Amino acid sequence: MRYAAIVDGLANEGARAWEIHARALSYRAQGRDVLVLSIGDPDFDTPRRIADATIERLRSGDTHYGWIDGGPDLKAAIAAYRRRHIGQDVGPENIAVTLGAQGGLFGAALCVAQRGDEVIVPQPVYVTYESVVRATGARLVDVPLRAERDFHLDAADIEAAVSPATRAVMINTPHNPTGAAYRRADLLALAEVCRARDLWLICDEVYSRTLFDGRAHVSPATFPGMAERTIVVDSLSKSHAMTGWRVGWTVGPAAFTRHMYHLGLALHYGLPSFIQSAVAAAFTEDFPEVEAMRARYEARRGRVCDALAGNACTRVVRPEGACFVMLDVRPSGLSSEAFSDRLLEEAGVSLLAGEGFGSAGAGFVRLSLTAPDAELDEALRRIDRFTRGLQG
Repeated sequence: MRYAAIVDGLANEGARAWEIHARALSYRAQGRDVLVLSIGDPDFDTPRRIADATIERLRSGDTHYGWIDGGPDLKAAIAAYRRRHIGQDVGPENIAVTLGAQGGLFGAALCVAQRGDEVIVPQPVYVTYESVVRATGARLVDVPLRAERDFHLDAADIEAAVSPATRAVMINTPHNPTGAAYRRADLLALAEVCRARDLWLICDEVYSRTLFDGRAHVSPATFPGMAERTIVVDSLSKSHAMTGWRVGWTVGPAAFTRHMYHLGLALHYGLPSFIQSAVAAAFTEDFPEVEAMRARYEARRGRVCDALAGNACTRVVRPEGACFVMLDVRPSGLSSEAFSDRLLEEAGVSLLAGEGFGSAGAGFVRLSLTAPDAELDEALRRIDRFTRGLQG
């Protein structure tokens, strides 16, 4: 039987990047001593008050259909949270609640791009972006983030890639996988390109609450003339250790939000009602657990940088946010795929090869900071021993 061409396009290099992670989990299930640093799943618990509120809603019988794109109380709470933390004046009409940030990315792309269009994506980039763009029928145009700039955005590179077919630019800041937090000046320059060329900007801000060294998040949606052409994608997954809750949202023009409603009607018919009712509490106050997690990631970044500072086979790209560290493994003489494969087989540590994040990730591997301190320290010792063996 014949399948639609779209499904073949989803099985790309980004999807294959997860194979080493799956292999590591399989080894661990077999009882092998494997340290898994290949996924960004926080090792912390969801704040207790949010979990308790969910249990209370379940016990009260709140188990029926929920609002398609978020109930009015939840939308109002998200809008207030956005105004308080980002300074963008939005209302419930600008908010659509989605199945995690991934649902928001997919919906945003599907609403603004179609066959014959081009979407510019700086890369390396999170592994699902290519599939999201391909699902719309549009063509993804890679613009490499240069390693010599520590993977910071250069708006001139974006502008050079714009063609008459360009419909949107899709960015991620703070950035996964590199940890770069895009500078205000660079984002202002990108905003000028979007305004001048009449482009949508899809901005993934999932790590906006995980910044280091006192940095403040900069959202291009707050720039003059950008609110009407910017779609922000966000979630609680990383900031509140709620990856399994699948709570995300988009912020955009009211017309876009109406389209997201109809898309949600066709795709999932809304988040569970008890989750919608309970997670509104996550937006009403600044939980101390969120800051504690951010501080722990920043401390772990320091441990990685210190542990590998003198290693001749790797160079640490010091992240400014998110919960990952990119290691330049080109000095080892191995490709990133060979490095990650041998590291798992010979040292029992799983990292993701940079090629899975696009061609600009070649020569790099991504290490997650979401493992407990003791596991992270042991993984760093194993990486150091492995690379010293390569030198030998």
